[in-house]
Amino acid sequence: MKVASTEQAESNSQWQFWIDRGGTFTDIVARKPDGSLVTHKLLSENPERYLDAAVHGIRELLDVPMGSPIPAAQIEAVKMGTTVATNALLERKGERTLLVVTRGFRDQLRIAYQARPKLFVRKIELPELLYESVVEVDERIGAHGDVVLALDEAKARTDLQAAFDRGFRTVAVCLMHGYRYTQHEIALQGIAKRIGFDQISVSHDVSPLMKFVSRGDTAVVDAYLSPILRRYVEQVQSALGDVRLQFMQSSGGLTDAHRFQGKDAILSGPAGGIVGAAAVTQLAGFDRMIGFDMGGTSTDVTHFAGEYERAFETEVAGVRLRAPIMQIHTVAAGGGSICTFDGSKFRVGPESAGANPGPAAYRRGGPLTVTDCNVMVRKLRPELFPAVFGPNGNEPLDTCAVFEKFDRLALDVEKATGQKKTPEEIAAGFLRIAVENMANAIKYISVQRGYDVTEYTLTCFGGAGGQHACMVADALGMQRVYIHPFAGVLSAYGMGLADVRTLRQAAVEQELSDALLASLATEFSALGAHARADVEAQGIAAAQVRVVNSLALKYDGTDTTIELPLEATTSQASLLKAFETTYRQRYGFLMPGRALVVEAVAAEAIGRSQSATEAAPVLIPRPGDLQPRAQVKVFSDDALRSTHVFYREDLRPGDVVNGPAIIKEPIATTVVEPEWRAVVTTQNHLVLERTKKAERAHAIGTTADPVLLEVFNNLFMAIAEQMGVTLANTSYSVNIKERLDFSCAIFDPEGNLVANAPHMPVHLGSMGESVRVILEKRAGTMKPGDAFVLNAPYAGGTHIPDVTVVTPVFLDGESTPLFYTAARGHHADIGGITPGSMPPFSKHISEEGVLLDNVQLVREGVFLEDELTRILTHDAYPVRNVTQNIADLRAQVASCNKGAIELAKMVEHFGREVVVAYMNHVQDNAEESVRRVIHKLTDGEFGVDLDDGSHIHVKVSINRADRSAKVDFTGTSAQRPSNFNAPRSVSRAVVLYVFRTLVDDEIPMNAGCLKPIDIVIPDGSMLSPVFPAAVVAGNVEVSQAATNCLYGALGVLAGAYGTMTNFTFGNDTYQYYETISGGSGAGPDFDGTSVVQCHMTNSRLTDPEVLEFRYPVRVDSHTISRGTGGKGKFHGGDGADRRIRFLSPMTAAILANNRVNRPHGMAGGEPGAAARNWVERADGSREDFGHICEVEMQVNDIFVIQTPGGGGFGAA
Repeated sequence: MKVASTEQAESNSQWQFWIDRGGTFTDIVARKPDGSLVTHKLLSENPERYLDAAVHGIRELLDVPMGSPIPAAQIEAVKMGTTVATNALLERKGERTLLVVTRGFRDQLRIAYQARPKLFVRKIELPELLYESVVEVDERIGAHGDVVLALDEAKARTDLQAAFDRGFRTVAVCLMHGYRYTQHEIALQGIAKRIGFDQISVSHDVSPLMKFVSRGDTAVVDAYLSPILRRYVEQVQSALGDVRLQFMQSSGGLTDAHRFQGKDAILSGPAGGIVGAAAVTQLAGFDRMIGFDMGGTSTDVTHFAGEYERAFETEVAGVRLRAPIMQIHTVAAGGGSICTFDGSKFRVGPESAGANPGPAAYRRGGPLTVTDCNVMVRKLRPELFPAVFGPNGNEPLDTCAVFEKFDRLALDVEKATGQKKTPEEIAAGFLRIAVENMANAIKYISVQRGYDVTEYTLTCFGGAGGQHACMVADALGMQRVYIHPFAGVLSAYGMGLADVRTLRQAAVEQELSDALLASLATEFSALGAHARADVEAQGIAAAQVRVVNSLALKYDGTDTTIELPLEATTSQASLLKAFETTYRQRYGFLMPGRALVVEAVAAEAIGRSQSATEAAPVLIPRPGDLQPRAQVKVFSDDALRSTHVFYREDLRPGDVVNGPAIIKEPIATTVVEPEWRAVVTTQNHLVLERTKKAERAHAIGTTADPVLLEVFNNLFMAIAEQMGVTLANTSYSVNIKERLDFSCAIFDPEGNLVANAPHMPVHLGSMGESVRVILEKRAGTMKPGDAFVLNAPYAGGTHIPDVTVVTPVFLDGESTPLFYTAARGHHADIGGITPGSMPPFSKHISEEGVLLDNVQLVREGVFLEDELTRILTHDAYPVRNVTQNIADLRAQVASCNKGAIELAKMVEHFGREVVVAYMNHVQDNAEESVRRVIHKLTDGEFGVDLDDGSHIHVKVSINRADRSAKVDFTGTSAQRPSNFNAPRSVSRAVVLYVFRTLVDDEIPMNAGCLKPIDIVIPDGSMLSPVFPAAVVAGNVEVSQAATNCLYGALGVLAGAYGTMTNFTFGNDTYQYYETISGGSGAGPDFDGTSVVQCHMTNSRLTDPEVLEFRYPVRVDSHTISRGTGGKGKFHGGDGADRRIRFLSPMTAAILANNRVNRPHGMAGGEPGAAARNWVERADGSREDFGHICEVEMQVNDIFVIQTPGGGGFGAA
């Protein structure tokens, strides 16, 4: 579909083509020789008609028939963004790749940071690895450049040659600390080149920054995708001939096609959208925008306030990238998102119909999608939509197929719920869910980062954006939407406006000082020269190239960096001021007294290639006033409404179109909702404005509606997630900020869990006890602005390091709380007899840290720092770093307050009665989901032995009549004299977690999951101990054993590794804590997963390079201990083998389990292997230890930890 435009660009005697090859459509903006612009849109995949959409579009615009050569002399340049690399990554269809690593790290990229992607699943699925085989080389360079072991080049050459002989032609190289000390990587690169490898990606080239895992992933993805890109480039180039071909990089700059690398291609298309949106929004006079790019497959949102925002570490399709990439948040809600009904609620996405088969209306037998919903409500109409469907690409949308499918769905909904809904109401319900999903995505990149989104303009683009813009703006309280004439192809337009950019980086990792800045001048000069040369080599005149220098700064001991520009006058003082200003705005606090570290420096060369100015359009005068082309009925705001249809070409500057209205754009449809109006600017752009203040939806009703049930499920979850982001951003300690050992949740007035972010299961199921303790002891005395803190295991807590802040949430004018918000974090130290507050040999609760029993932390908005400091520092075993504790508590308060603010907004929008009703409905929905699962279960009984001689026993009895269960822990050992005791709240958490995982559906884990379950825990047992029993192992070890036990009684899952393997080491200067994962248990139709966090924990592991840089230790190896998973029809996951070498004297300790006992097999499957741990002394001797130990380590002693494998399922 070609569309001419009156927009003018710079005149030239040749054509330029600016192309965005998306997942569903390929969009083209062509600049003709006379400077005018023309647009074209076609399906990205249409194998019946053409091989490549971009090339075919150029043919159609130039009127070149198939089979005839494209006249290269007529084309000045082709600038393209492509999803070729993204699709290859998503579908795992890249090149066969060999990975070369330091010996001992063959499994490090697979183990990564050991967290599982989805919390409530029994079958843990990790992203498929991109590399096929691994070569370990003998070499080692220390964290500070010392050569520990020289590279064995002869052995490396032999191994690489063998891989080459097996057919590998692509290799990625990543060595420990190779980001900075590059000599061994360079040597391997030379060896691989001489052998004949076609693609060699070395980590210090693709990402010269610390972090072995993300840098290694980046090297692998570069190797994996670059050959695919090269072939695509050659395919396009051969079709075009001798034409200048450029591609958009994920960082927002163009580069020559032959310099286009895999690591820079992941967000190629969306980056063009940001460039285009930012340029045209600024031209329109708006300086702050939220970019809203809704396409066929997904929606990309971004924040812009004068400069591009980039992330230097992100995750895409399960791959961690350590490379500059536009800060884009993607949500699976596009025009092609599939709409389904699960029997109780509606759902939109995440699955997409894509381009083939596409939506039901696309004439390929596709499912119902968001696009079909707009057809059903008559906002998308065949007469207003391009006729590009059918075998010949000339048929209109198929409305009959859409109406038939919605008619059948209406019958299904009535049968399942008893509610009679029209097809239009159902379609509008799906649209509402999609809008809320997109609004939540925008909150993620704005509200969560401290920006007031109501002050921004929503710049809407993408083929589907104009249909939803007003509704998305309303969901966010935004008053203005901006739509450029090229909104439907703005990503393609952005390709033409983008600069040519090259970014060069170098790691520094040194403390900021004026002396350091002076010494970095040479580094900046070299980086800038290389970057400039690269841009000038692409045909950009030297006068058009500028170089921008920047530094990435962070507080010492943290990973959160702030990128700041470096000017000629920059000093330590000016950088400190700029850093603190940005840090405070983003995270809400500072860390006085903590040094600033320069993590890395960068020089970016920017070559100006196209002006973003637009001349005022020259339009043919219109005779008479604006008149609609048609009047139609559209289902909008819950009713069929008479709606005017206008054609965009009829509009002139100064025109005003009041909603409801449809504006038919040449390449998109814009819907002006009721109470909105569209104003045509002097540039002939559209600005949509709200004409009256939005009132909250009325007459929603309080009975459970399948649309609102999904909306509220998502909203409650999104608020809890915003709380989690706030806590991670504002916390002080590595434990919370980077290991993510925290949880946030929302509770109802009775203290029942309503929704939680997917954090730590052992926290989430037990936090309700904390809330109820506050509720009971503070009833009638709480006031707005109050907050309370507790960690007392016998009064709502779990173990003492887990500190919970609870905030009552009052509505204006009400005297009792309507909600409670709570944030629990594992404090790095809370006192006790050992640093880190995880003593392996504690006998009395007082030895484990400072007890906080229902202490007031904030009184009517005033943080009681002095009072709390006295409590924390005047205990028998006081805290060791009270500044850190206070800072983390402030972060927890900020998190709770964030939740309170968002809940108040929800009540304002939906009304108190509706919110209260759905607070109960989401719990009822979870309850019903669990009851359906319980009905399929059978009675069972099981016992698990722990290494300290204790026993956990559980009996599950199923009542099918009322679909309930009784979980009885009678027969469990009496409370222990050791610390292997778990407070009652931990056992509740175990039961809640296990039954939530039995529901194979995306429901929040809330208190409703426990309503059908009667839990019996004998008082005085190790699962319900009596004060003053020690409990530190209960949260981490007993909880894991109890989870295995309950799964065993239910017969659904073999035992996982059954321990958290808490490993600590330290001295007066250093303190460190980690949990080490093992193998998960197999199920009735799946294998277990090796070395992954299971069940009650999901904390992250510190990157090995970061660990070695910060602490005087060396990770000799961290591998999968193959064969340790239990055998069976389905085998258990394997455990880990982790070896830590000490470079300074320290005390190390283990608090663990399953060193004697083995994780159970199920249904004839064999148990997993037991764990072992020992110390290999520098003198060659060996000392073996049990499940708990404390050991003095000397220089070059090695602590070896082998974690258990998971049990197998079924006889082999």
